[in-house]
Amino acid sequence: MRRRFRNERRRWLRSVLTVPFYGALLGWSVVCGGGMKADAQEGELRSTFQSGESLVVLPASASTKPVARSSAAKMTILTDEITSQLRQRKLDQSLLQFQNYTGYQLNLSTGTRHVNEVTGNCRLSWYDALMRNPLTTPAESEGFTRYLFESLKNENGGLDRTMAMARSKMDVPLKTKAGIPFDRESDDPLAFVNAVLERVQQSHSESLAPLTPAELSQLNRELYPLLVSQNDVGYTLANRGRGRKICDMLEKMDRGAIHDAAEVMMPLSDKDFLERLKRIPDDTRVRVEGVSGTVVKRIDTPSGSIVIGGRGPNTYDLDAMSDVNVVIDLGGNDVYREGTVSLDRPVLITLDLDGNDSYVGSKPGIQGAAILGISMLVDLAGNDRYQAKDMAQASCLGGAGILVDHSGDDRYSGFRRVQGQAFAGIGLLLDRDGNDQYHGAMWTQGMGCTLGFGMLADMDGRDHYYTGGHFICSYADDEDNPTPGYEGWGQGVGAGLRSVASGGIGVMLDGGGDDIYEFDYLSHGGGYWLGLGFARDFGGNDQRVGATVKSFSGGRRGEPSFQRFGMGFGCHYAAGFCFDDEGNDTYNGTIMGLGHAWDASIGLLSDFSGDDQYRSNGKTTQGNGSQAGLGILFDYDGDDRYRNHSQGYASSSISYHEMPHCGGNFSFLIDHGGTDGYGSRVRNNSISRRGSNGGFLIDRFSPEVKAKPQTTSNTNTRRRTATTNTTQRNSSRR
Repeated sequence: MRRRFRNERRRWLRSVLTVPFYGALLGWSVVCGGGMKADAQEGELRSTFQSGESLVVLPASASTKPVARSSAAKMTILTDEITSQLRQRKLDQSLLQFQNYTGYQLNLSTGTRHVNEVTGNCRLSWYDALMRNPLTTPAESEGFTRYLFESLKNENGGLDRTMAMARSKMDVPLKTKAGIPFDRESDDPLAFVNAVLERVQQSHSESLAPLTPAELSQLNRELYPLLVSQNDVGYTLANRGRGRKICDMLEKMDRGAIHDAAEVMMPLSDKDFLERLKRIPDDTRVRVEGVSGTVVKRIDTPSGSIVIGGRGPNTYDLDAMSDVNVVIDLGGNDVYREGTVSLDRPVLITLDLDGNDSYVGSKPGIQGAAILGISMLVDLAGNDRYQAKDMAQASCLGGAGILVDHSGDDRYSGFRRVQGQAFAGIGLLLDRDGNDQYHGAMWTQGMGCTLGFGMLADMDGRDHYYTGGHFICSYADDEDNPTPGYEGWGQGVGAGLRSVASGGIGVMLDGGGDDIYEFDYLSHGGGYWLGLGFARDFGGNDQRVGATVKSFSGGRRGEPSFQRFGMGFGCHYAAGFCFDDEGNDTYNGTIMGLGHAWDASIGLLSDFSGDDQYRSNGKTTQGNGSQAGLGILFDYDGDDRYRNHSQGYASSSISYHEMPHCGGNFSFLIDHGGTDGYGSRVRNNSISRRGSNGGFLIDRFSPEVKAKPQTTSNTNTRRRTATTNTTQRNSSRR
């Protein structure tokens, strides 16, 4: 990778010499105890064998279709399979070394300390716990994404539980203030809106209280150019030194107060409450500067002004309404222009109750986004269009940005830091229904940056996601392995900034429908630079295209189609997870993806059902760990096809870390169920070593492959493969 620090790291490692291998860390019990009982007929595995050789062919008695299991039970099977195979190859001690080594590296760079480019500032404790317990991390990540989705399914109160989960993962103390009660049958909904506004204003002031006036002035002046407009690569900042100082300031903020403000707003997005607001009569008329169309009421309060638009079409020039903090529109096809949220107007809440609406603008901090402020946009019904440039559509730089769209076929289009992106705060985009389109260039669609919890959740519909297609990738001048393509950085990615700060938590959830995912480099369920990323699709026949088909502007790509790091990846002390629950899905990529871990990281791709196609066409894909990494691809049930030959391959070469201290590379492709085809030509019902001793390809519970009828006396027994769907010899190689 560009700007590597390999030589300096080697010198430092030689000075350290040893890693503290004594003492089992939390999670070692998973390695030593439990696990799947090995079949007595499998016998002892040989200690020396050729790469790709089939070690064990399971007996025909194992040829039974797996019973229906929950996703949690399937993750238990995965954990048991890994621990069992590690023991049988006598690699459990090596895995413990990998675990201890990663923890030791994290210890060296905690707090204000740093080792080379790895810094300890802004580090999350949940990230730290997951990295120190690699074998329990996959199951915990599955439970985390499932719980979030189950919470969001409730249209009344679901966001409260979601925010409580986010609070627990972001090192934010439990809230001490009770929520504002509201009786949906008797209480005045406008009085409730005013009470919420008052509390949000108060919490916002508390969030900034630890900062001096000079620091606030500097943040207000520098945040956008430093973290957004000056940058054309995703992995770091153009001005790293200044960025580190800015992150130190953001770390001083009262993030508990930010969460308080976000949580107290959540009842405003409940469907029942919005239906109550729709009953407001529109039989009066008032004039409000910045609004064209009917306005039925303006309420001025000590906390700010509330404007209520009528049921006809309105146009709101929100920046011309700088003294207004709440806009409620009762219906009509409306247009909302700009609407920046910053220290000049730190709170803006917009509630639109009906109509096909257009939200347009080019300034940062609009459409449920904020820079050091608190913003919420809720749209109850209609086919809506959200058009912005940078820092928009449920995104934040120091604060909270929330966007909830309940129904309709919607279109979201932006450039950088859009669609559920968070830096030092909360960015949450929730779309409950409709066939929606999401379009962005970089840092998009569930992107959790430093001290940020960024999430995009689309609960239903046939959706199309696109991130990338504009900025030339930072690997174009990689001294070791230059590759073409574009920056991506989206779709459930948690990432820090290299040499600046640790990463946050990025989440992308899709509930159902046949979806299309287009994404360029470092996208779709991945972690980078001490961050955590999660992507999960709960239903539908989905296409993960990999590299974007067209450029960001819609024209022909200027770069060749090439995708690097995608679909369940971890890169540089990070962890990433991609889950798919149902459907016949396709996974496309080029290199370093589909359950790939690079440099003391964890990467997992897990598909729980369906006849799936894994079509990556380059190296180090489909369950690979590299440079002391743990990479896993787990497929449960279905007749699956794996193109290419790198399945579960573990290289013996490690140049970033010293062997044996780092433990080695661990690569797993585990397929349970169905008749599968592998480009590496391994057999169904077999366990094969792939590359070094840490490479596993495990195929279980597959029916016997029947020979095709012979047409001549020289015809061999044949079977289908993942790469050509033609016939080849039933043998195993590589």
